[in-house]
Amino acid sequence: MRWSPPGISDIPRGVIPNRWDLLAVPLILGILFLFAAGARQMTQPLAAPQAIALSLDPAYLPVYALRTTLRMLVAMGFSLLFTFTYATAAAKSRRAELVLIPVLDVLQSVPVLGYVSFAVTFFLALFPGSVLGAEFAAIFAIFTSQAWNMAFSFYQSLRTVPPDLQEVSRSFRFTAWQRFWRLEVPFAMPSLIWNMMMSMSGGWFFVVASEAIAVGSHTVSLPGVGSYVALAIDQRDLGAIGWAVVTMLAVILIYDQLLFRPLVAWADKFRVELSVGQIGPESWLLRLFRRTRLLNTAAAPLGRALRRISIWPGPRFAAGRSGSSSSPRMRALGEAIWYAIVAAITALIVWRAAVTVSGELGWSDLWTALWLGAITLLRVAVLITFASLIWVPVGVRIGMKPNLAQTAQPIAQFLAAFPANLLFPIMVFLIVRFGLNQDVWLSLLMILGAQWYILFNVVAGASAFPNDLKDAASNLHISGWQWWRQVGLPGVFPYYITGAITASGGCWNAAIVAEAVSWGDTHLEAHGLGAYIAAATVHGDFPRIVLGIAVMSLYVILTNRLLWRPLYQLAVRRFRFD
Repeated sequence: MRWSPPGISDIPRGVIPNRWDLLAVPLILGILFLFAAGARQMTQPLAAPQAIALSLDPAYLPVYALRTTLRMLVAMGFSLLFTFTYATAAAKSRRAELVLIPVLDVLQSVPVLGYVSFAVTFFLALFPGSVLGAEFAAIFAIFTSQAWNMAFSFYQSLRTVPPDLQEVSRSFRFTAWQRFWRLEVPFAMPSLIWNMMMSMSGGWFFVVASEAIAVGSHTVSLPGVGSYVALAIDQRDLGAIGWAVVTMLAVILIYDQLLFRPLVAWADKFRVELSVGQIGPESWLLRLFRRTRLLNTAAAPLGRALRRISIWPGPRFAAGRSGSSSSPRMRALGEAIWYAIVAAITALIVWRAAVTVSGELGWSDLWTALWLGAITLLRVAVLITFASLIWVPVGVRIGMKPNLAQTAQPIAQFLAAFPANLLFPIMVFLIVRFGLNQDVWLSLLMILGAQWYILFNVVAGASAFPNDLKDAASNLHISGWQWWRQVGLPGVFPYYITGAITASGGCWNAAIVAEAVSWGDTHLEAHGLGAYIAAATVHGDFPRIVLGIAVMSLYVILTNRLLWRPLYQLAVRRFRFD
């Protein structure tokens, strides 16, 4: 009997590529090759980036863009890990929430440059002699611009899961692990993806500061779009700034098509619907991958593994706020001990800050900082109000029309990603040329980046709005202001509060660079706590820096406790979809 080689009919159908595989496989391999090349450059010796000076030649921008994008994607991965752990702990435990949410309020308001100062020393010591230390310091700075917004979004989603869905999960006897992966994460996914887009875009502003790392008496400038922009601003090269903006636009369009648009289209299946939905968002890349044969066969084991993880009972976590089986007396004792520990730690921090500043500063310095903080607080309140009046209606319209959302999505991403510090010279010129009021017109620089948190969160809320409720409002002929008052605004209110909280923190963060701006020899300052801290930083006045940050944290915590948190509880109690 003669042996004959197997024919085509003997090969399993799943391993025979089709015409869609011929497009998808080279695309994936090309992306992996580019990222591998960028990762290899991130592990060079530390002397390499010092020896090779940055160039403003536009021919280097593709390589710089690859390095910057890789840093932002790595930071996004760490931000997701932080979100799934930190926000979940805050949403599931009342005791943890007491500490974690105020800490998050402060963290999002502390300037990113405040994190870089200690991160550089830590990471360079962790990776001595390697540029990887500087890379991780830059990634950490970008992480601090991404994680807080995503954590607030996920926390809000976990707190607003409809009770009927929770009841269904209990009927199926889901464990805490199964409920998290099969109910809570899918429910939070549409909002989380929109906030990931906002975080990715917002990270571009901080890339400029994070890619120039100070090491002793000199600076390690990591190759990237941010360091390119910083060099162009330093040399006043408007042409180079124009090339950087074009590069940013190209990169945003690429990762919009290859990452976020497929994610938005994929996450549309997690929307809460009781009726047949309208045509959802689409992605040519997602359709391409769904039509492939070889890739789907290769990815099938990964899909089965992820499914096993989601249905695995998991470790026996505590059931949550209401799942404790201890007696009321023991719970009360535990609460008292926990509150005492938190109060003791808070008192220790306040005492150490007071000792730090009391040696050189007096009561007049405290009143000055409090007065300047009140001015900045008023500025933040006015800006958030105006931004809300503009972007809430726009966000509702975009989110409720998938076709419009697909067109507006890359535009909004680019506007959110545009580094506001590129507009500082223009604002300085206009203020000086026309004799404008610095306290009024410099305030606009604070909201340039923060306003997009409101837009993206409102778009996420409107996108998750159930079609059956929209159909009911249409059948009842609810329109005009009545529609906004009874349908539109209540439907996006929980998402708006999340966006307003993060936008408020972003305004406080931006105050330090927006209330004191320079272009060449021209320096302008507005009255406010941000200018106070900026001046103290320039003069190396550490006690006043500590005092300014402490007063800023105090105002942020009081605002969130007295305004945003009550509104947030109202949103959870009255305006979630039950």
